[in-house]
Amino acid sequence: SGYLCSNGHESSEPDFCSVCGVKVRQSADSPGTCPDCGAAREAADSVFCQDCGRNFESGAPGEARPVWEIEITVDPTLKAAESPDPPASFAPIQLRVAAESSLIGRRSDKRGILPEIALDFDDAVSHRHALLNRAPDGSLVLRDVGSANGTRLNDAELEPLTDMPLKDGDQFTVGHWTRIRVRAVV
Repeated sequence: SGYLCSNGHESSEPDFCSVCGVKVRQSADSPGTCPDCGAAREAADSVFCQDCGRNFESGAPGEARPVWEIEITVDPTLKAAESPDPPASFAPIQLRVAAESSLIGRRSDKRGILPEIALDFDDAVSHRHALLNRAPDGSLVLRDVGSANGTRLNDAELEPLTDMPLKDGDQFTVGHWTRIRVRAVV
C-alpha cells in the first residue's frame, strides 16, 4: 500500500509526500504510532516518542512537549531590486516539524541533498541553508549552516553556526522572498 506523511496524506512516493512534499514518515510496514499522541514512530527500536516523550519500553507517559508547525509563504515585500519576481500564485505551505533535525534548503538529487523542508521555488536558498533542531525539552532551535545569502530571524541577521532558540510567533526569512512563521501547538 501507500506511504503516510506526517501531515496524514497517503503518498505514492516513499521519500517525500506526493501531496504536500514533506518527508514521508510511515509505510505499510511502519513500526506504528504512539498510543498517547498518535505521532508516527521513527523506528521500531526508538525508545521515546519524538512528540510527547512517551517511553515505549516502560510505557511511561512523557512530559507534554510542544508540537511545532511552520508556515512557509512568499512575501513580495522582501524582494530586492535585483531579485527575480516571486511566484505569482503561491499557496502557503503548513508543515509539522516532527524530526529531531530538519534541514531547510533546496533539493539536489545529483549531490544527494534531500532537505526535510525543501524550498525549491526560491533559488537564493542554499541547498544546505539552515537547520531546525528540537532540543530534548521540546523547544525549537534555528541554525544557519553557513548559507550563501544568510538567514534573518525577526529582522535580525543570524550569525552562521549559532543556535537561536525559537518561540511561538517567531518569523525568519531566507532566499529572495521566503518567510517562515513558527507556531507552537499544544
